[in-house]
Amino acid sequence: MDIEEDIRSLQLDSAEDINGVVNPEDEKPDVDNLDKMDEDPKQEVQTQAVEAEPKANDNEIQAVEAEPKAKDKEIPSVQDEEVEQMEKRHLNVVFIGHVDAGKSTTGGQILFLSGQVDDRTIQKYEKEAKDKSRESWYMAYIMDTNEEERAKGKTVEVGRAHFETETTRFTILDAPGHKSYVPNMISGASQADIGVLVISARKGEFETGYERGGQTREHVQLAKTLGVTKLLVVVNKMDDPTVNWSKERYDEIESKMIPFLRQSGYNVKKDVSFLPISGLMGLNLKTRMDKSSCPWWDGPCLFEALDSIDVPMGDPKNPFRMPIIDKFKDMGTVTMGKVESGTIREGDSLFIMPNKDQVKVIAVYIDENRVKRAGPGENLRVRVSGVEEEDISSGFVLCSVANPIPAVTEFVAQLAILELLDNAIFTAGYKAVLHVHSVVEECEIVELLQQIDPKTRKPMKKKVLFVKNGAVVLCRVQVSNLICVEKFSDFPQLGRFTLRTEGKTVAVGKITAM
Repeated sequence: MDIEEDIRSLQLDSAEDINGVVNPEDEKPDVDNLDKMDEDPKQEVQTQAVEAEPKANDNEIQAVEAEPKAKDKEIPSVQDEEVEQMEKRHLNVVFIGHVDAGKSTTGGQILFLSGQVDDRTIQKYEKEAKDKSRESWYMAYIMDTNEEERAKGKTVEVGRAHFETETTRFTILDAPGHKSYVPNMISGASQADIGVLVISARKGEFETGYERGGQTREHVQLAKTLGVTKLLVVVNKMDDPTVNWSKERYDEIESKMIPFLRQSGYNVKKDVSFLPISGLMGLNLKTRMDKSSCPWWDGPCLFEALDSIDVPMGDPKNPFRMPIIDKFKDMGTVTMGKVESGTIREGDSLFIMPNKDQVKVIAVYIDENRVKRAGPGENLRVRVSGVEEEDISSGFVLCSVANPIPAVTEFVAQLAILELLDNAIFTAGYKAVLHVHSVVEECEIVELLQQIDPKTRKPMKKKVLFVKNGAVVLCRVQVSNLICVEKFSDFPQLGRFTLRTEGKTVAVGKITAM
């Protein structure tokens, strides 16, 4: 009897998800008619179904047949949007790489090819770019929307845009390549599932980005630290006269990048793919290369490569966690962020940590669509009541009341020292800027606990007072304000961080204890 009741309750749960009662014999819900359902009759139908449970089977059938009565009124439902959203997986793709590698142009071309931008808009941008004597920048204007970015031809903020393939909804995060804006790049990469590393094949440009101090190196290391496990390396500007789709140039770049990617912690065979493209001309993006232009390439185009990447998603049943990256006022307080774990529903009571403000979820939006619930990996705007917009800062976390995220001023972490500033040593008292998910805080190393042997990965016995470049060390880190973090072993995305000093990334680490 218990098993039967469980089965019935599961059927009712799934019915609740699409505003009606589902006949178990029907294989697919009638998605077309979902928007015609009325919410109040839904409750009556469900009550009938629950009352019908202990009775004979024909009563159950009557309860199911009562469904069409709930379709009399036509009201716009948010649920039909949700069914569509749930059908396709959602991935955040961050475009990283050295300044002028062609990240914004490639992102703009992707949006144009996937029908997100019309011809008229493109013509307007072409004219605008021509007036500035920057004809080749017009595609970048799709991603670089503010005047400063267009005038300088440099991305400053992290641009956001959306496009879809047959199986996946993508959000493009166009990160700035210039070293002055690396903190903005970190905030973009911390939300990403996949990284697209854009490299310029043009003579001299690859070398500049790859040499010490070039952003190609720093971006790869940061991406790995920030949890971007899958990387697509696109060799751009292959149509340039200095390259002319040369296989030798492509192979040279690949052979130089592979050892560096390995050194940064990537499994090149499993997690990295290389492909040649031309962002400006739109070649090898949506459709495969024409053999007449590039006879030696028989691999996938960029859309196919993105579609084929398998990214493990967070668990929808875990406690809810959404680091807040931005907030604004719009008929209440609206928070923005990416769901790292758990599920959020309209009507939920949640905490905003570290202030422990209890809030109620009024509405949940994916892109422009209002939905009833959302799970891991989704970028959301969540309207809440119970807190003022000025009481929220980026770095706060929207989380479950039953299992809130810890708020701490001190934690123990395992740190890998990358490159300290000239002749610096890393010791107790060292100060840096800590970047963890959307938190940016000044921190101090208060104690070095143990040095770890990089070969055996076991702690060394001798007491450690200071370490230099390349060392791995267990240490205690202190911040002046409460921050929301998790142990890396529990929530990797909320437990990995970078330390930066004077515009350089000096160390990467993971939180081991609090």
